Amino acid sequence: MDVLEEEIIEEVPIEEEESVDLAEELEALKDKHLRLQAEYQNYRSRTQKEKEALLSYANEKLLLHLLPVLDNFARAKNIMGQIEGGEAFTEGIELIERSLDEFVKKESLEPLEAVGEAFDPNMHHAVLMEEAEGMPEGIVLEVLQTGYKLRDKIIRPAMVKVSK
Repeated sequence: MDVLEEEIIEEVPIEEEESVDLAEELEALKDKHLRLQAEYQNYRSRTQKEKEALLSYANEKLLLHLLPVLDNFARAKNIMGQIEGGEAFTEGIELIERSLDEFVKKESLEPLEAVGEAFDPNMHHAVLMEEAEGMPEGIVLEVLQTGYKLRDKIIRPAMVKVSK
């Protein structure tokens, strides 16, 4: 064997060692790539959910400002029903009220049902308590101001009279 062959033989094991190192490095990079892909997918999914949640409740402030208008239409309808000759006004008020109700339903705003239900401090705000015969304690007797929920979130609790 001449010197050149000896050098080649000595270099071959080094190349195999480098090949093993490169293969390990390649596997590590593939693994890192897969983890980064999964992390990116999770990021996209999370930001999409956050965006949907923001859009879902984006109109909450507007709807909160609209609630007193809904209350005033209900009050006006009640008052006009008590005034002699107020039927025509009542019909007009009811027409506007129906239009507003359709609008808020499209926006997923719903009134809370309360009369006859057990008082729930998450949904109701008790402003009066009254003795009621044959009625157990803690039952909503009357709604004084309608409460509303936007999708699954209570945006205004109902003001209620509760049995004691």
